[in-house]
Amino acid sequence: MHPTRREMLARSGTGLGLLGLAGVMTDAADVDPLAPKKSPLPAKAKRVVHLFMNGGPSQVDTFDPKPMLDKHHGKPLTGSNLRTERKTGAPMRSPFKFQKYGQSGIEVSELFAKTAAQIDDICIVRSMHADVPNHEPSLLLMNCGDGRLPRPSMGSWITYGLGSENRNLPGFVVMCPGGYPIVTTQNWRSAFLPGVYQGTYLDTKHTDVDKLVAHIRNSELPLERQREQLDLIQALNEKHRAKRAEDANLEARIRTFELAFRMQTEAAGVFDLTRETKQIRELYGETIHGRQLLYARRLLERGVRVVQLWSGAGQPWDNHDNLEKQHRELAKQWDQPIAAFLSDLKQRGLFDDTLVLWGGEFGRTPVAEFPAINGRDHNHYGFTCWLAGGGVKGGTVVGATDEFGFAAVENKVHVHDLHATMLHLLGFDHEKLTYRYAGRDFRLTDVHGRVVKELVA
Repeated sequence: MHPTRREMLARSGTGLGLLGLAGVMTDAADVDPLAPKKSPLPAKAKRVVHLFMNGGPSQVDTFDPKPMLDKHHGKPLTGSNLRTERKTGAPMRSPFKFQKYGQSGIEVSELFAKTAAQIDDICIVRSMHADVPNHEPSLLLMNCGDGRLPRPSMGSWITYGLGSENRNLPGFVVMCPGGYPIVTTQNWRSAFLPGVYQGTYLDTKHTDVDKLVAHIRNSELPLERQREQLDLIQALNEKHRAKRAEDANLEARIRTFELAFRMQTEAAGVFDLTRETKQIRELYGETIHGRQLLYARRLLERGVRVVQLWSGAGQPWDNHDNLEKQHRELAKQWDQPIAAFLSDLKQRGLFDDTLVLWGGEFGRTPVAEFPAINGRDHNHYGFTCWLAGGGVKGGTVVGATDEFGFAAVENKVHVHDLHATMLHLLGFDHEKLTYRYAGRDFRLTDVHGRVVKELVA
C-alpha cells in the first residue's frame, strides 16, 4: 500500500530539512571569509596599523613629562605609594629634554622630536593601565584581550569583522625583525576563529623577498604546472570537505593553499622597494623600521586590513639598566620612519581612514632599579600609548598619571577600553562583535570595556 501524501511528508520532513541545511552549508562553504564586509555602524577607520614597542617603553621618558622627578631625583621617598614589583631605588629624572610642539602645545621628549612635529594629529593617552607587570600576560592582554587564556588577536577580530580588500595578500600581516617576540605566534593567533584570520608573519631583517616571505616562489615548477598541481590537491580537499562541511581547519587549509599560490604574483611587487622613488626611501630611512613602515604603507594601499610592526625579537624596550643609551637608540630607529609614515599617509589620502596605534604592553617605573640605578622596572599601573588618524581627536591628551608618573589617576583607560574604542572607530559595538564557541559568545573585550569618548573626533 502506497503512503498518502500527508504520510509521506510526515515521514520525510526531517530529511527534507536536512537537505535544506546541506544546501545552506554548501553555500556558506563557498563564501570567502575574507571577502570585504561593511561595518554595522558608521566607521571612521577602514584599516589598522599597530606599532608595537615590545618590552615596555618608559612613559616618563617619551610622552609623559614629570618635573617632580627632577626635584626628587636620587632622594628617598618616605611614605610614598610608588609600589614596585622588585627592589627599586629613589626617583630617577628623565635624561631627555621635553618641549612643547604644535598649536596644541603638547610636551614630548626629544626622543620623538620628528614624530612630535605632527602632534596636532595625535592623541596621547597618558592614563593606560594593565593587569600585571609581567611581559607574557601583558603582551597577550594588549594583543588578544586576555593575559592567560587562548583568545583571538585584535588583528584576527578586525579581519573577522571587516574581511580584506585584496584577494592576493593576507588580510592581517605581522612584521618582526630577527625572529619571534616573546610568546611568539600567540600574539597574532586566530585561536577559535577560523584560521584564515590569523596573522601572516614576515621576518623583516631580510630584504630579499624570497627570505622575507618563506617559500614565496617555486623554483622547480612554472605557475601553469603549479596551478594544475594545486587544482588536483584542491579537488581532493573539496571531496574530503563535502563530508566535513564544518571543519574550520580544513577550510582554512584550502584557502591558505589558494592564497599562497596567488601571493607569488603580487608579494614580490609589494616588497620590492626599488619601485619607490629615492626621495621616498630617504624620507623613511633605509633601515629596518624604515623598510617596515614603507612595506606597511604599500600593503595598506593594496587593501590589507591590519598591519602590525614590532620593534624586534625579544623585548627591545625592556631597559632595566642603561636606559638612556638603549631608549635613545631605539627611538632613533623609529622616530624618522613614523614621521615619514604619517606624512605619507596624508599625502596619499590614507590618513583619515587609517587608525594608527603606538605603544607597548606596559610602561616603566619612575624610580630607578637596583643595582645599576640607571634603568627602570616594569610598570603596569600607568603608562602611555598614542593614536592617530581614523577618527582620532588629534592634538589632545587623554587622562593623566600621578605627579611622579607611576599610576593612572585621571580618566583611567584599561586595555579593554582601548580595544573597545578602536572597534568603535572601525564601526563596531564591541559588545556585539562576537563569535560563538563552546556554547558561549566571545568578544575581544570579554565582559569589559568602554568607549573613550574623549579620544574620538
